[in-house]
Amino acid sequence: MTSVRAFSGFSASGGTIRDSLFGSRLILLPADSRLAYYGPMPYPERLLSPGETVQIEFRPHWQRIIAPTFVTLIAIAAEVAVLVLLEDTARWISLAALALVWLIIALPRYLDWWFTRYIITSERLIARSGVLARHGKEIPLEVINDVAFSQSMLERLVRSGDLLIESAGEHGQSRFTDVPRPEDIQALIYQLREKRTVALEGGNGGGAAGQLEALARLHKDGILTDEEFSAKKQKLLDEI
Repeated sequence: MTSVRAFSGFSASGGTIRDSLFGSRLILLPADSRLAYYGPMPYPERLLSPGETVQIEFRPHWQRIIAPTFVTLIAIAAEVAVLVLLEDTARWISLAALALVWLIIALPRYLDWWFTRYIITSERLIARSGVLARHGKEIPLEVINDVAFSQSMLERLVRSGDLLIESAGEHGQSRFTDVPRPEDIQALIYQLREKRTVALEGGNGGGAAGQLEALARLHKDGILTDEEFSAKKQKLLDEI
């Protein structure tokens, strides 16, 4: 049986939930999974490792485009005034100037919002951004130490906020801004991290041997530093 857990501002219809503002799709997963928020182009399956599944995918909260939308409305009002009050060359020069201002101030922010995506899979947290030059960041779930969120008074009203993720190794601290429903995302990351850790610890022969192999793999991949690897290895050996 499928359980429906809809975000505010979305309406359910059959097996999907539609974003009433932007037309994006929310896919309903089984009861033991979470709600997955897909934009028009879901994360490519070819980029997932064997057995890895996308748990949730979303763009930044719509509050990120409040400012460019305000600029757009002002530009439209100004263009109407120009069409009414000016004529001939002055009219076209003014319209071109307004269009140029909109292209410089508003359009880049719309594009930044549209092409920024956060993806959480069963193995990692992924951030993608950029229009022409793309940027990406990935954090394996098993190296995440802490997930904190912060919200201003306005962000609490619109259910948005920032996530601060602390992880081991070279990743350090990572801040993700304008995250919708940050409390839910925080809880989801913790749950997936625990599942991932258990899977790694018991995935290669089980018991202490499997945990040692998992630590060695994380150390080899550069996720754990020499000091972290030695400390975790010694702690594990002391427990045997």
